[in-house]
Amino acid sequence: MNIVQDLPQTFNAADYFVDRNIREGRGGKVAVLCEDRFFTYADIQAGVNRFGHALRSLGVRMEERVALLLLDSEVYPQAFFGAIKVGAVPVCLNTLLRPKDYEYFLNDSRARVLVVDAALLPSIESIRKNLRFLETVVVARGPCPAGDLALDPLLAAQPTALEPAPTSKDDACFWLYSSGSTGDPKGTVHLQHDMVFCAKTYGEQVLRIREEDLCFSAAKLFFAYGLGNGLYFPFAAGATAAYLPGRPTPDAVYAAVAQHRPTLFFGVPTLYAQLLEAEGGMESVRLGVSAGEALPADILKRWQDRFGFGIADGIGSTEMSHIFISNDPQDIRPGSTGRVVPGYEARIVDEALRDLPAGEVGTLLVKGDSTAACYWNKHEKTKQTMLGEWLNTGDKFYRDAEGYFYYGGRTDDMLKVGGIWVSPAEVEAAVIAHPAVLECAVIGSPDEEDLIKPRAFVVLRSGFAPSPALGKDIKDHVKKTIAHYKFPRWVEFVDSLPKTATGKIQRYRLRQGAENADAA
Repeated sequence: MNIVQDLPQTFNAADYFVDRNIREGRGGKVAVLCEDRFFTYADIQAGVNRFGHALRSLGVRMEERVALLLLDSEVYPQAFFGAIKVGAVPVCLNTLLRPKDYEYFLNDSRARVLVVDAALLPSIESIRKNLRFLETVVVARGPCPAGDLALDPLLAAQPTALEPAPTSKDDACFWLYSSGSTGDPKGTVHLQHDMVFCAKTYGEQVLRIREEDLCFSAAKLFFAYGLGNGLYFPFAAGATAAYLPGRPTPDAVYAAVAQHRPTLFFGVPTLYAQLLEAEGGMESVRLGVSAGEALPADILKRWQDRFGFGIADGIGSTEMSHIFISNDPQDIRPGSTGRVVPGYEARIVDEALRDLPAGEVGTLLVKGDSTAACYWNKHEKTKQTMLGEWLNTGDKFYRDAEGYFYYGGRTDDMLKVGGIWVSPAEVEAAVIAHPAVLECAVIGSPDEEDLIKPRAFVVLRSGFAPSPALGKDIKDHVKKTIAHYKFPRWVEFVDSLPKTATGKIQRYRLRQGAENADAA
């Protein structure tokens, strides 16, 4: 597979994902649905071109960063591809964080221009005096304070024709910040060819996205997973994307599905569990997709029983742009992450980076042409993670004899119980299979003899109340489901689990809380 090698040396991703659709006759086709609005590919192209001209009018040059703090709406593809078209580098920022996080992102990226949704502007106001490089704030979709620029009139003053900048296929294209599930976020620098590689491998060969598909991603566009689902996968195929600017609550998701009738739905395990607890339909959907955390087999079974279609679970990362191991929609194995996506390679290795045989748990390394070039301003971390052509995912997996991968957990999350490695994901899946359990996270805690044992934090489904008897019943259930020594010695009932904005459970925060409680 020579996807990247076959691209011309002078290559601009905005031309590929937007202009190509016009050249191929899809100018009048709907590209984006958002609430009660729709936008054709010609509309999006005009917006992309106006946005590119607007950046040039603000003095933005090739390779300079443009920060995007935007809710999911029609503005996103115009701003994202508009920056890329003039050779600038959009930096997609998480919309659910705090002012101090944005201070870090904006100073770290040295973005000169910030495009911010009016609803998110309050998160910037208190830190403006601390932003050393930011020169211009452009406000989208709402009131604009004096001194800032309103996006709509700025775009209206620009022409609608724009030639793409003569970027190389190996030029910087966009940045994503890691989710911070294991520490401080890191700016991952992606190249012009990365999105094409993901679209040609996972998008075409696993999801089999067609021009007639309509993609709806509850995972937001600032998230590597959501950016593919809701933007470059549908644009690569000439399909349609539906956007939900607000929070993806079960009610909001079901309403959007009823309104837009997507054929592909993208979520995370937590949301799938919540949707199963709520009323709503998925009649138009042919396939669900899950990533971010391992999808418990019980959630998959309940989903298939209720809606009649499967959920293709996979694993991706910010560093790899999107999913590189996945279940095939026609071959979904409950509890498995699936097999390597065509175009990628994967290895499971020990601490000395020696390959391990099938059935042994080790660290997952992956190789493919969507890998980020580096972490911005983090040379040592880049060397530790990006091992030549191979990327150290930091995830523990084992592979069976048929080539199916099974997730064990993050390296830092693995437990050694009685000298044997225990996967928190396996214990969590067993706990979630109990009819009272909605969510679960497992960490290791010392017992009275200072030996590490599993501790489960459990969120109950509606209609169930915490009690010692229920805790014992959950333990007994796990003992019958997996090896006895893996059962949680403690079951703690909680209202919610700490998560990143992308839905990943922050087990390190649970460990810190448990350590503080034990110390007290």
